[in-house]
Amino acid sequence: MPLSTLNFRGLCGLPAQGGKIRSGRLYRSEGPSNFSPEQFAALGSLDIKNIVDLRSAKEREEMPHIWHGDDCIWHGLNVDADLRVFGNEGRERLQKGPDPKIAIDTMVETYREIPIALQPHWSTIAKCFMGNEQAVLVNCTAGKDRTGVAIALLLEIAGVARDNIMQDYLASQIFGENLKKGGKLEAGFMGSYGFMPSVGQIDALIGVRDEYLNAAWDEIDQKWSGVPHYLSDAGIDEAMQKEIRTFLIA
Repeated sequence: MPLSTLNFRGLCGLPAQGGKIRSGRLYRSEGPSNFSPEQFAALGSLDIKNIVDLRSAKEREEMPHIWHGDDCIWHGLNVDADLRVFGNEGRERLQKGPDPKIAIDTMVETYREIPIALQPHWSTIAKCFMGNEQAVLVNCTAGKDRTGVAIALLLEIAGVARDNIMQDYLASQIFGENLKKGGKLEAGFMGSYGFMPSVGQIDALIGVRDEYLNAAWDEIDQKWSGVPHYLSDAGIDEAMQKEIRTFLIA
């Protein structure tokens, strides 16, 4: 099976400031749990030299990366902003009733937290794009939430319009579609919650929606007056942002 059957893709060809996102520089992905041996082999052939792994320590322990060689640097960054969804608060909310809006609101709040959870890690992430011309892979468990926000901010640095960023983000719907096809939904939710949420709530939790990513942008725009200021506050100054842009743009 090709990598495209997973929530995996290269970010290339998107119109950006002064050009397009170049091929073979930036990849986004779900975690390694659903990769077949053949897909791991395909992944290993892409000359990826930095893995930005946004999963929590527990997630990484349960399913470590095993496909990369010694010349690939793996960065485990402990971005825990999805725990609201899968922790006690999310569980208690969903037990109040079957309304999908409960799950949607929880996801919106989670996306508002993701930029804050990412902020301490931007210095590590930025270094992956500096002083080299080798590919970077960004992943979390689903490849849509933490990864979705991080990729959106990197693309915005490169001058990609938010409408185009959103279009790429929404392509991560494939993760939820694969979960449904693979028959893993019930086991996953029973393991996380001890009960099955309503069908509408499940769709909200495993899917992607405009309002989710817009919530992350809104948080940044309100608190930092935009992505450049947000990154500057995280220690990524204008010169470093320019270097990331140069890395990404052909």
